[in-house]
Parts: sequence; C-alpha cells; structure tokens
Amino acid sequence: MIPVETYTAQLLADVSPLPVRTIEIEDALGCVLAQDVRAREAVPRFTNSAMDGFAVRAEDLGTCAGEDDEADTITLPVAGDIPAGDNAEHTCQPGTAWRIMTGARLPLGANTVVKVEDTTSCPGIVEMPSEVTIVRVPQPGANVRKAGKDCRVGDTVLRAGDVLTPAALSSAVSVGYGSVPVRPRVRVAVISTGDELVEAGQALDGAQIPDSNSVLLRGLLQRADAEVVRISRAKDNPEAFADAVMSVCGEVDLIITSGGISAGAYDVVKAAAGEIGLNFSQVAMQPGKPQGFGRVQAGSHMAWLCALSGNPVAVFVSFQVFVRPLLAALTGQSAHAYAPIVPASVSTGWRSPEGKRQFVPVRIDWSARQENRPVADPTHSLGARSHFVASLHQANGLAVVPESVTRVEAGDILDVIVV
Repeated sequence: MIPVETYTAQLLADVSPLPVRTIEIEDALGCVLAQDVRAREAVPRFTNSAMDGFAVRAEDLGTCAGEDDEADTITLPVAGDIPAGDNAEHTCQPGTAWRIMTGARLPLGANTVVKVEDTTSCPGIVEMPSEVTIVRVPQPGANVRKAGKDCRVGDTVLRAGDVLTPAALSSAVSVGYGSVPVRPRVRVAVISTGDELVEAGQALDGAQIPDSNSVLLRGLLQRADAEVVRISRAKDNPEAFADAVMSVCGEVDLIITSGGISAGAYDVVKAAAGEIGLNFSQVAMQPGKPQGFGRVQAGSHMAWLCALSGNPVAVFVSFQVFVRPLLAALTGQSAHAYAPIVPASVSTGWRSPEGKRQFVPVRIDWSARQENRPVADPTHSLGARSHFVASLHQANGLAVVPESVTRVEAGDILDVIVV
C-alpha cells in the first residue's frame, strides 16, 4: 500500500488547468476566474444620493449645519426634480435645493442630501413642492455617495483563481464587464460498472441492486460546479466497458468510473486497463483502498479517468479525497482550497485499522461545543463501513483518523474535512 499523499501526488503530477475561455457573465456562475478583473468603471461612477430627499449646499444651512438640532429649521426654494437615471447636468445655485431620488446624480454645487423624512415634504409619490423646510439639519456631506468611493478605475476587484459566486459576478458587472475569462467547468462522464446494477426506481430481481453510485457522483459533481455530460452503466465485459469509455472520451475532460477495480475475477475496469491505459494502486486508507487513474485518448482528444471502488461510501470518500483535488487542479485552483478542515471533538469511540488512514462520515454539530470545538458524531455506530450508504446522507464531514491510531476514544480531537 502507498500513502494517501503519494497517490494524490501521482494523480496530480501531470495535470494542468484547462484552456482559458471568455464566456458571458450569465454563464459564468461557479467557474474559476483565469485573470484579474480590474475596474473599467469607478463605483460609484458618479457622485450620487444615498437617500430620497433634497440636495443642498451645506453652507446654505448656515450655523445650523452639523448641529442635528430639531429646533433650528431653514426653508429653501426647490429648483427642480432629479430622478435616478437623469442624464442632464443640473446646478444647485446658492440658496436653493433640488428634490433628488436615491441613486440620482448630485447637481453641481450640492454636497449634502437632506432625507425627505427630515423635511416638511411628504414622502412617496407626491408633486414637487415649490419650497422645502428642513427640520433636522444633517452633517455636511451627509447621505452622499462620492464617485470612486468603493473602487476607482484600474483597481483590482476580483483575482485570478476566485470562484465566481453570484456576488462576484455582480461585482464584475458593476465595474464594466459583460464577459469574463475563466477556466471552464470540467466536463465529466460517469460510468457505473456491474451486471448487478439497475436504474433507480426499477424493480429488482434476485441479486440486482440499484445504481446509487451514479446518482451520488452526479450530485457531488454538480455541487463541485462540474458539468455532468453523460451518465451510463457498463456490464462486466471488458470490451463493452472500453467501448463505453472511448465513446465519451471526445466529449469530456474527465471520466469517473465506479466498481470493477478490486481483486475479483469479474473486475471489468482492471480487465480493460491495458486497452485504455490505466494505473492501479492500493492506497493505505479505509474505505477506498483500491484506486485507479490514467489518461485515455480518442482521436486527438485526451481525458483523465479516475477509477473508484464500487462501494458507495468508498465512492463518497474517494471523491472528497482525490476527485475534488483533481477538479481543482483542472480549474486552476489550489488542489486543497476546496476542503476546509476543522478540529472537532468526537462524541463516541471506534476502532481504526493500523497502517491505514481512516475517513469516517460524521455529522458535525456546530452548536454543540466541547473545549471550544464543534462535536462530531459518526453517522453509523459501526464507523466507516464502505457499504453503509443509507446513513451517508447525514454526513457533513469526514473525520480523519491517522494511520498510527487504532482506537478513537470519546472526546478525542480529530481533523474533520467539511463536505
């Protein structure tokens, strides 16, 4: 067996990020930014009002300015209206006010906005008054958003490697972008292997079992912002399996298979390894000891292939430990940026095999604290059995038991991968 780190290094050794593509903002959610985004427009673009109210010159408020005194009032004639989006240039002459709406450009000369609530004018949809009495005098410069206060032209707003969240996309648009250069989503095909597999929901006969792995992998990939191109099943026939791999190779960047990589007489992925070019390892971990990877080629197109064990919990663990770093590397991210690790106190004890790193599905209780750490409960009383898929949905973390530990006790502190 080889250590987890050794296998991960082998898996990622020749991986390079996918070529950069420039795509429209509306298609970029979840993609990884390939270049810094520098502001083409200042935010705000122009000095504008932060409130519905009246734009004035602070000096026209006299000695009252900044005193915030309800007893002192001042009445000014209203020169006009400035709604948001008004492109005309207005000037606030000395001794006048302009009624102004939130987001509207401040008239030249004005430097303060009095909230409508601090005047005698009625809020809402009403005609513009000919004059306004200010009953609460604000500080000079109040309720004004100055041009470039958030960012100036040329400022770096987003950095290469950032995952484009809804807020990040909004930021890009606000500084003048309609498209962005990204590492595209990884296109993935999933192939489940085994004569025993039946599509979800179909009646089972004899030794048949539902194909839960393809559903599991589709969901994990979608949550990781990958694009699932095809889901298929392959029978325990090496030639048919190789054909299934070759048929999707030209459409995807990554193929993930489940099953057929152990030591059985019908392990189809191993049987086809020579034809499609795969390497296999026994990794010192539980679950997920058998692993395989390689690059397959159809014509001029090459795709990575990760071959995972067929046991559902092993699939879940292997995805978090190996596939997620591979997806990160293909999209130009740090291989482990995706997986926050927190120390947690375990609520109960269990056994762990000597010489193997054990990954135990746990439920992290963030509200229960022990020594100022969250508490982690195994999702099954028997620990990390690779087939306990019915309780897997409860897991929001994987507790990591070092290779040298054979017994975990209640109250022990373990690193937990948040999933």
